Amino acid sequence: MKSLIGGTILTDERISRQFPFVVMLAMFGLALIMNRNWSEKTIRQIGDQQKELEALRAEHSSISAKLMDESRPSEVAKRVEEAGIGLSEPVRPPKKLIVETED
Repeated sequence: MKSLIGGTILTDERISRQFPFVVMLAMFGLALIMNRNWSEKTIRQIGDQQKELEALRAEHSSISAKLMDESRPSEVAKRVEEAGIGLSEPVRPPKKLIVETED
């Protein structure tokens, strides 16, 4: 006990031979702690990005549904009438134009 408290145990040859091994174990411990912190940070970032992705997906669905509702022909005709542009829906179906070329 006296040699441990006094520090003379560190001068013993049996202990000093193990010093490189102890340093290597300390380095491995540090690497393990750093890897765990990095992994936890990455997992938190992935979780945050997944929440943001879900929010953006929900926003996309609502905007897409609104756009589909507003692009119906009856809604477009109603908006054109409200704007007073003077356009009207065609009564006759469109005709196919055939252009004859000279070869």
